[in-house]
Amino acid sequence: MNQDTRKLLEQVQSGAVSVDEAMLALKKKPFEDIGFAKLDMHRKLRQGAEEVIYGESKTAEQICTIVDTLLAAGQSRILITRIDQSKADALAARHSIRYHAVARLATIGENAANAVGKILVACAGTSDLYCAEEAALVAEYYGNYVLRLYDVGVAGLHRLLTHMDDIMSAKVIVAVAGMEGALASVIGGLADCPVIAVPTSVGYGASFHGLAALLSMLNSCASGSSVVNIDNGFGAGYLASMINHIGV
Repeated sequence: MNQDTRKLLEQVQSGAVSVDEAMLALKKKPFEDIGFAKLDMHRKLRQGAEEVIYGESKTAEQICTIVDTLLAAGQSRILITRIDQSKADALAARHSIRYHAVARLATIGENAANAVGKILVACAGTSDLYCAEEAALVAEYYGNYVLRLYDVGVAGLHRLLTHMDDIMSAKVIVAVAGMEGALASVIGGLADCPVIAVPTSVGYGASFHGLAALLSMLNSCASGSSVVNIDNGFGAGYLASMINHIGV
């Protein structure tokens, strides 16, 4: 049960909120139809986190309208993924945002309070930063302490091995790699926590835009590893946050 619902029920129990007031809060329209989109207003009630705006194929005006609607409904924090600088500029003209160009990600409002555990985000090379930063920033948005460990691919394995204390003290690790995707297997063989492998579309011709890394990660012999889709830094950061919040 998410904390907002628990708080509401505790207020009913204490008498601070009447049953009718609580019923009204819970009966609010579960989605808002704005013509080109139906916004899921009960996502946080069901899953503990609000709907995220995927901005890749949306126009700047559509994104702004969605943001306007969510803010008007009382949502104080909004995450927008996969937007370029021009869309970010259009959004910034109407709202106070933080835009991260490398990850192509924007946020409105403050990050959630940090959970107890540590999420380690490691990437093989500088070319993978766009995906690693998306994962790291998403995890931070949802209230996690994130340690970044970048450019530690297997072409220079000694770079990774100098960070064994960080690897062994993490509660969950996100391993981002293109090419042959070997970094995830190496980390999976060293760590005693769940490892989320993220293949990227980085690589030469035979990498098939990330398919080679994806298949390598799916066939890893390292136990305790899972794999998300190609370039899905968002999904990895979200899942890492869920793992880190277990028991919190």
